[in-house]
Amino acid sequence: MHFESPIKRRQSRQIMVGNVPVGGGAPISVQSMTNTETCDVDATVAQIRAIADAGGDIVRVSIPSMDAAEAFKQIRKQVSVPLVADIHFDYKIALKVAEYGVDCLRINPGNIGNKDRIRSVVDCARDKNIPIRIGVNAGSLEKDLQKKYGEPTPDALVESAFRQLQYFDELDFHEYKLSLKASDIFMTVEAYRKIASQIDNPLHLGITEAGGLRSGTVKSSIGLGLLLMDGIGDTLRVSLAADPVQEIKVGWDMLRSLKLRNRGINFIACPSCSRQNFDVIKTMNQLEERLEDIVIPMDVAVIGCVVNGPGEAKEADIGLAGGSPNNLVYLDGKPNSKFKNETLVDDLEKMIRQKAKTKEREMANIIAKN
Repeated sequence: MHFESPIKRRQSRQIMVGNVPVGGGAPISVQSMTNTETCDVDATVAQIRAIADAGGDIVRVSIPSMDAAEAFKQIRKQVSVPLVADIHFDYKIALKVAEYGVDCLRINPGNIGNKDRIRSVVDCARDKNIPIRIGVNAGSLEKDLQKKYGEPTPDALVESAFRQLQYFDELDFHEYKLSLKASDIFMTVEAYRKIASQIDNPLHLGITEAGGLRSGTVKSSIGLGLLLMDGIGDTLRVSLAADPVQEIKVGWDMLRSLKLRNRGINFIACPSCSRQNFDVIKTMNQLEERLEDIVIPMDVAVIGCVVNGPGEAKEADIGLAGGSPNNLVYLDGKPNSKFKNETLVDDLEKMIRQKAKTKEREMANIIAKN
């Protein structure tokens, strides 16, 4: 199952968010946003680290006040992952966090104020080499556009975007990425498709306010999946009413499914039926919980019986096919061992970890030779 994604990605210019390239053919970065009280420095730092440990490339932090900006100064000192400051209304907050080492500013020019204030933010960003994310949201369209279109529409989102991009073009500032978000899948997808063919700046994908863990995952997977299949998207956030770590996990699963990025274990598992020789669901739950720390890309197949088991197992790095009296385990496509049900999870975990170490050494040797 090791093959390149057939998706042809949209060509875009590249910006740098800290040390993470966004656009220009760089891997699609996965990000999330803290939901702690920013002024609680310890809690926010702990959450940022948890997001980064889960595979988050970029973390966004809301900065609603000057007190939060001062807290950000302390937060910045304690974490290394690139940080985006989410700022609305008060342009002075953007200027302050720029002094404190922010890696990107997320603003909505429509609520920052007059052009002089926008110019101040842009001039500061240019001086400190900080990119900007321009965020257009269906829930906060300009009043005249709401009146013109009657309700949020894809065209309204695109018109709002171009109105805001014009500010930056007039100031000859092009180090920005753009998002056009709505909670409606169809509106979001059409808006991104419209704008993608008209500009070359990197696009930040998201279905805003998607919902809880289950419903939001489904909605985001459909909407973002459609765009990613079109080759649209340079960075993404899966917006869930859930632990931000779950947003990272879903984002990675999404990209891994489309062969756009590869991190950790890609499990191939059957839904189970009465033919299973072991409890597939219980086994999968235990393996996923135990092996979350593995970041080396690897395919692991867990199939409960001999109908599809051998075929799937042969294609994986490690594959388990249920059988009687013992289950057959394949290593690199060849039969290797037989595991009893009683110690199945322990034995599989040991083999997977050994394989991960082997692959890690192989990758290190390749890097060293190059």
